[in-house]
Amino acid sequence: MDQAQRRGCEYAEARYQRTSGLSCLARNGVPEPAEMVEAEGIGVRLIYDGALAFGATNQTSNENVSDLVETIVRNAKVAASVIKDKIHFSIEDTHVEKWGTEEKKKVENVSVESVISLLKDVDKTIAKPISDVSFPNRMVFAGHDVEEKVYVNTDGSRLESRVPRVYFASILTALYEGKPTTASVPPGFSSLGGSGGWEIIEQLDLTNFVPKTATEITNGIKAKGKPPVSETLDVILGPNVAGLTSHESCGHPGEADRILGREGAQAGESFLKADSLGMEIGSSEAYVSDDPTIPHSMGFYLYDDEGVRARKRQLITAGKFTEFLQNRASAYYFGIKSNGSSRAVQFDREPIIRMGNTYIEPGDWTFEEMLKEVKRGVYIKSFMEWNIDDKRLNQRYVGLEAYMIENGTLKDTIKDPVFEITTPKYWGSIDARARDLEYTCGTCGKGDPMQGAPVFFGAPHIRLRNVRVGSR
Repeated sequence: MDQAQRRGCEYAEARYQRTSGLSCLARNGVPEPAEMVEAEGIGVRLIYDGALAFGATNQTSNENVSDLVETIVRNAKVAASVIKDKIHFSIEDTHVEKWGTEEKKKVENVSVESVISLLKDVDKTIAKPISDVSFPNRMVFAGHDVEEKVYVNTDGSRLESRVPRVYFASILTALYEGKPTTASVPPGFSSLGGSGGWEIIEQLDLTNFVPKTATEITNGIKAKGKPPVSETLDVILGPNVAGLTSHESCGHPGEADRILGREGAQAGESFLKADSLGMEIGSSEAYVSDDPTIPHSMGFYLYDDEGVRARKRQLITAGKFTEFLQNRASAYYFGIKSNGSSRAVQFDREPIIRMGNTYIEPGDWTFEEMLKEVKRGVYIKSFMEWNIDDKRLNQRYVGLEAYMIENGTLKDTIKDPVFEITTPKYWGSIDARARDLEYTCGTCGKGDPMQGAPVFFGAPHIRLRNVRVGSR
């Protein structure tokens, strides 16, 4: 930091980051070679005359780090001579703190043999057919990552952190009447887990959870009923489906770097504009938040990678966009404080605006109460496929386990209902939110080079009125 300031930089920050992890896979009960990864180094970012530059090294001697700073300063000086729009950071509070997540069983003490043993036990529970549905190809995964950081900046912040994360996921090929279907536990190609020690995996009780969920998946695979050809009716979405929509059609378009065009070539754009704050996007029942401070969540952090303290962000409130996800540069542009949304997944990745844990807020209804008021509709409990466009405006979901609703009662299962809708129509059609908020884990991809950030997405059951449902 001293060197950068001596060279004329108005701001500088350095982040030592060490990431280590273990990933185990069993295919049809046979373990593959375990993968153990470790990366550590220092990333440096600085501003010289309004030009922002970043560089990193895994050679952490004083001489190498000094050379790195000189290289970044030279790059920033060249950029400063040609850029038109100068970059400034918002003024933020300084913090000196050590923080992390609680862990009872350190993941470093978990042996490869014990993880493989768990995967074999889980595989046994789904090796035999379930209701005439067999799973001839089964891949089950489990592992952990540890993220350790020391962060300093020229504002005076110094932060040290340790966040271990654990996860489980599976990909299954289900076979019924000679037709294969790719599914996963949990459904939707997401995962289970969170931040903390190995006790989180033990609490999931996977040898009971996985076969129970696989049995639910067979309901969708065996469905004989057909969805409406193209009909306007009411739809109830399960937390598995609705949680993904909070991430894809609210969290991503609400990232300020997308809105300002900075991420256009790297991760996509947004249908929102810089003046869209306060814009009505949905009904009075549309509430979406992002909160990285949720204990033991996959997207947990207390300070972001610009030294800003994290907090809950209320993205949509009563149908209006009330907050974008901001870093210090975008916050300066909007004339506000950063809300702590800047993250980097490794030492050699630049911090960019990311979600933490994005979810639809729970309401006051029960699932039974919502169901009772539907005369004709569809209940999509889980999904098997989804698509969304570059600007997060048009989206499509194909149901896995789904049912017709008639006069407030669940009827026959239906095969592959297609729910296709625009983002404003989606948020504008919500009229009820249940109390049963659920989370699943995911890896959110963004940036170039790619940064896969751990996140939660969540929702309760929600009901939408008068929307179209069709079939493949």
